[in-house]
Amino acid sequence: MPARADRRTLALLALAVLVVIWGYNWVVIKIAVRDASPFTFAAWRTIGGAITLMAAALVLRRSLRPQFPAAFFWIGLFQTALFLGLSTWAIVSAGAAQVAMLAYTMPLWVALLSWPVLGERIGPWQGLAIVVALAGIACMIGPLHAVGLAEWLAVAAGLAWAIGIILTKRLQRRGHVDLLGLTMWQMLFGGLVLTIAALMMPGHATTWNTPYLLALVYNIVLATALGYTLWIYVLDVLPARDAGMGVLANPVVSALAAWLQLGEVPTRLSGTGMILIAAGLVLLSLAERRASRAA
Repeated sequence: MPARADRRTLALLALAVLVVIWGYNWVVIKIAVRDASPFTFAAWRTIGGAITLMAAALVLRRSLRPQFPAAFFWIGLFQTALFLGLSTWAIVSAGAAQVAMLAYTMPLWVALLSWPVLGERIGPWQGLAIVVALAGIACMIGPLHAVGLAEWLAVAAGLAWAIGIILTKRLQRRGHVDLLGLTMWQMLFGGLVLTIAALMMPGHATTWNTPYLLALVYNIVLATALGYTLWIYVLDVLPARDAGMGVLANPVVSALAAWLQLGEVPTRLSGTGMILIAAGLVLLSLAERRASRAA
């Protein structure tokens, strides 16, 4: 029992570190896209992260052969290429905190898609959570808000992330899936798609200055290699719903960092939307945890 308690404590500590790394990364990305086109930066960070994870797999003597190549490709397309590509594109002209909050509507889309695709019904509390979160989204991209392409891209990024998770859930129903192998290969496949997009879409040339290099190193080493390693460890020790609750703090960290470092102050309507989305996502996570305990 003490050993199990120690593992849980370490997992919670890892989750706290992860929240800070991933939450602050939205500010880092905002800084990076000043010196590179969004798809170029997304491709560099993703390919670099995949190579780093491959090196880690070799050190751990894990197989580099993909278990389910086709499934890993589709997961990488949605969960890496579209999610990172669209969210990085959005952050070029929108605030870091705003993009983070809209992208983290992912659990909302997962709940909505799980019903028709996975047969996971939506209970009354989950329905209330979805209504609250949708009200928040309406505040941020509705007719009363001066909305542009960036906000829609951020929502689309959250939807793409959700589709990637649904595909992952369907794959896991086929049998055991190695999380490190899945993360590594979906990141590599997604990175290749992002590289093609970067070559095809026009954008300004990369300025290889110190801030950009530091942002790239932060994304490859901390946000990707270390971040996903911590995430795999957290998922191995903690229930998935507890881990999901923890990462909901990421947009809060993003908002604080964007305010302190970038001077981003949301409008009253956007701030209300952020609060409603956060409340809806927390309520949704609590409702799902309650449903899982009752099952």
